[in-house]
Amino acid sequence: MVYAMAAATRVLVLANRTADSAELLEWLVARHRRTPIVVTLLAPAAWEVQDPHGGTESACRRLRVARRQLQASGIDVSCVTGAADPMTAFEQEWARDQHDEIVVCTLPSHLSKWLRIDLPFRVAHAVTDVSVTHVVATEAVPAVAP
Repeated sequence: MVYAMAAATRVLVLANRTADSAELLEWLVARHRRTPIVVTLLAPAAWEVQDPHGGTESACRRLRVARRQLQASGIDVSCVTGAADPMTAFEQEWARDQHDEIVVCTLPSHLSKWLRIDLPFRVAHAVTDVSVTHVVATEAVPAVAP
């Protein structure tokens, strides 16, 4: 008898300053152990003081670090930068209709701009037919990445 392997669950992760955080990476690795996942990391390119390129370079740096760590754990991952507004970035990526689950990763409430605009709830309200998980992470220490 031949058993077909189940297709991997396609997970869209919305994160920026937390994209390479230990908490998010641990959550994704644990989720992958339950059933295989394929991850799309989406980082809205929000302006940052230290990034003169409108936040794109900072977002890409974090995405590169996260991608390497997830790939080392056996997770297939692609990375996308999006619009500065996180809801707009989410809506544009979600419109591609290629995801089965969503993870929104934010900083803790006293630091998070995304929680002040109630982003996890807004995302969950926009897509009522899929699971939306909110992961709270500390901001990762800036990593040096090529």
